[in-house]
Amino acid sequence: MDRIQITYLIFGSALILALLFDLGLMSKKGSVVTAKKAFVQTIFWVFLALAFGIFVYYYDGHEKALQYISAYLMEWSLSIDNIFVFILIFSSLAIHEEYFGRVLLIGILLAVFFRIMFITAGIELITRFTWILYIFGVILIYTGGMMFFAKKEENINLEENRVYKFLRRFFPLVAEDGNGKLTIMRDGKRYYTTIFVVIFLLATTDIVFALDSIPAVFGITQDRLIIYTSNIFAVLGLRSLFFLLKNAVENFRFLPKGIATVLIFVGVKMTSELIHVKISTVISLIVIVLCIGSSILISVRWDKKHPSL
Repeated sequence: MDRIQITYLIFGSALILALLFDLGLMSKKGSVVTAKKAFVQTIFWVFLALAFGIFVYYYDGHEKALQYISAYLMEWSLSIDNIFVFILIFSSLAIHEEYFGRVLLIGILLAVFFRIMFITAGIELITRFTWILYIFGVILIYTGGMMFFAKKEENINLEENRVYKFLRRFFPLVAEDGNGKLTIMRDGKRYYTTIFVVIFLLATTDIVFALDSIPAVFGITQDRLIIYTSNIFAVLGLRSLFFLLKNAVENFRFLPKGIATVLIFVGVKMTSELIHVKISTVISLIVIVLCIGSSILISVRWDKKHPSL
């Protein structure tokens, strides 16, 4: 068994144990996840991700470890932006809080599956056509610019949502949660509940975000192992982060601009290789930490000075 196989084995084992712990702590049917429980779970996922980074350091050296930490922090910060959309989805469909945990679990596991597919396809494309990296870079610069100047959306209009239109066209939907079930029987016919709709929307929403985050991680590294592990750790930690921040995420008003700046920087980093300019992993890590950290700090200070806005 070579070093890469051993690393995958350790990562897989840690992930299985972590998921079992997660299921036992947060996924009991009908239970509401408190802020305290979410805080413990968030610390657990962050600690596990950083512990794996230490393992990478001792096993593959400081350069790979820096790439892993940079990729994880970027994916983690991008995942925070998902939370606001998730909150809007839950509120627009009037899902009871007792079902949040299991719905998020299923939606996020589906998101992990789709991300693995996208990452695998992306790696194969880059291996065959290296110039695709430059296209990714341009896309990230454009996306970051659009995000930086975008206005905050206050609600989601499901009637205009393409995914919801698709579901309504091909599945008989019913406007109730079915006591947490995906489907219910009524007059001998099977109907799909709002729980089913939410899970589908969560998975497809993450796919949209992955179209930005996965090209962005290629700007940090093309190492298959680092890309997989950083993405999976960030996405799996999203559920506990949702419960921790769901009542405060709106206060991070400047975080999207920090994330947008990171995307623009990574896009510039990818395209700069066209003129033979290479930006080191250390600089990338510093920029990511400064952009995300400063945007959160500015948001907190702004809310203290302008509590009514």
